[in-house]
Amino acid sequence: MDNQQPAIVANSLTKRFGDFIAVDDVNFEVRRGEIFGFLGPNGSGKTTTIRMTLGLMKPTSGGVQVLGMDVDGDTARIRPRVGYMSQRFSLYNDLTVLQNLHFYGAAYGLKNAELQESIQSALEMAGLEGREHAKTKDLSGGWRQRLALSAAILHRPEVLFLDEPTAGVDPVSRRAFWDLLYQLIAEGITVFVTTHYMDEAEHCHRLAFIQRGRIIAYGSPAEIKSGMMRGQVLEIAPSDAVAAVNALRAARESGSLPIEEVELYGSLVHLVAPDIKRQQRAIENTLRQAGIHTGHADIIEPSLEDVFISAMKA
Repeated sequence: MDNQQPAIVANSLTKRFGDFIAVDDVNFEVRRGEIFGFLGPNGSGKTTTIRMTLGLMKPTSGGVQVLGMDVDGDTARIRPRVGYMSQRFSLYNDLTVLQNLHFYGAAYGLKNAELQESIQSALEMAGLEGREHAKTKDLSGGWRQRLALSAAILHRPEVLFLDEPTAGVDPVSRRAFWDLLYQLIAEGITVFVTTHYMDEAEHCHRLAFIQRGRIIAYGSPAEIKSGMMRGQVLEIAPSDAVAAVNALRAARESGSLPIEEVELYGSLVHLVAPDIKRQQRAIENTLRQAGIHTGHADIIEPSLEDVFISAMKA
């Protein structure tokens, strides 16, 4: 096997549903042994792309290769070498953890000692030891996701596809889940993961942003940040963040405040402009006139979320 050969290659991948273009001339490569993030808002084309890549949906035009094989013609040969964790939880709620793993292991063709060894390894990897006899429906969201991941890797796939695996899971469980993904990478498994969480994107080796079916950014997080940000980012901590955003956006729309973007980040506000430092006094005056205290104000490195918002509006 050529380890220099990309794990996945998409060439002009396109999917139309009547007049609607769900995926529009998408091109990307996923290298072996990396976590490749496919990011975008709901409805952007992420799931359609992953389904075409798995051979679950036929593209209108273009094509995709997985492990050097054309998906359109070689799905029977490809499927034993890939794992898939769908966006919707697909295990059986009335079965126990162990029963689910036995069922999926048998479906992958594992038998006897090999099946037992794979199940034990999956339980250890996911930290599910001691929960083998718990009903799946009684597990929390985070443990259910661990179980779904365990089922997807029972047959030791070379490439693992994860479609929004942490959607609806609490932040602590999301971090624990990503720790598991890094364990898999250390074992040589390639991971293709779709998500709309920008903090997860920071943990990918490389990624692509998709919007309305088209890729608008592609590369490592550092490459995307350096190549796409349209200005500097000023972070402020105003006394009333929501009121501050409204006041600053109104000033921008009126033309009195020449800034590119204003976005709310919890209790903080991020502002973007080519030379944001020169606008800082005008920003403070705008807030003061609205009865809002600016709080701390620092120029910061842009996050991927800053870049993504900027790219969406380009």
